[in-house]
Amino acid sequence: AGVSSSGSGVATAAGLAFATLGSDTGGSIRFPSAACGTVGLKPTWGRVSRYGVLNLAESLDHVGPMTRTVADAALTFQVIAGHDPHDPTSLTAPVPDILARLDGDIRGVRLGVDEAYIMTDSEPEVSAAVMAAIELLAGLGAEIVPVQMPDVSEVSQAWVTLSTAEAVLAHEANYPSRRDEYGPYFLGLLDNGAKVTGAEYARAQKLRHAITGQVRAVFDQIDVLASPSSPLQPWVAPPEMLYGPGGKRNPARQKYAVPFDFNGAPTLSLPCGFASDGMPLSLQLAGPLLGEEMICRVGYAYEQATEWHEQHPPLFP
Repeated sequence: AGVSSSGSGVATAAGLAFATLGSDTGGSIRFPSAACGTVGLKPTWGRVSRYGVLNLAESLDHVGPMTRTVADAALTFQVIAGHDPHDPTSLTAPVPDILARLDGDIRGVRLGVDEAYIMTDSEPEVSAAVMAAIELLAGLGAEIVPVQMPDVSEVSQAWVTLSTAEAVLAHEANYPSRRDEYGPYFLGLLDNGAKVTGAEYARAQKLRHAITGQVRAVFDQIDVLASPSSPLQPWVAPPEMLYGPGGKRNPARQKYAVPFDFNGAPTLSLPCGFASDGMPLSLQLAGPLLGEEMICRVGYAYEQATEWHEQHPPLFP
């Protein structure tokens, strides 16, 4: 069901709730949404208060809604976004009335496309579905702008360095004093974070800032960037993976997610088809800081022109 926040993803897909919340540090709103064929909105960092959230990595953690449609995600976002005095990092910027702008008109919207970025490391059915979605958006009036994304081959390892080190801080009340009470997977994560040196953390931050600046330059030319939500198709997790140690980590999985956790900019994941094995495929639309309205407008236009979001799993297999 797509790593952490998977319970929220499953509950949304099964229709158990109108909306659920996810926390995205390295993809955990987008991955479960992609795996479950639902919509996930990762807002700008600070748009939604993190008060009450058990942090993983405070500088990367985002809270956002997971729903069945873009309009539902926009509505939920409007309810939960805004400044919260309990969270000093929450933003004071006004929350836009996104629902009022969801009219399906995206004529003139500059949609950035880097075909090499989309194709490299992505499974063929993933990239094919995303390219088909881009073609459809062009037919709806979006202006396709070729762009070149920066080299993101090292972002996943930098993310591991930053997130594990910050996780040690988040758990300092219990780690290492109660280390025997942690499960094997998360304990390993904390142990790795405890070994991160100051120089390693600084090096990872240097890469983060460089990627942030390079992506910002890309958005000087465009309004929205299209890519897969994940380069990998979802798969059915074997029972031993559900209850045992986490599976082997694939760094390529976070290729499209981490750059927008690093820079804190908003992203929207939404269904864009099904693979040959019946598993859902997902399109990611990324915007500039505070760009939730624009990505929701584009996502809504795509959603209204397709039927992917209307297909749900049966209540009883």
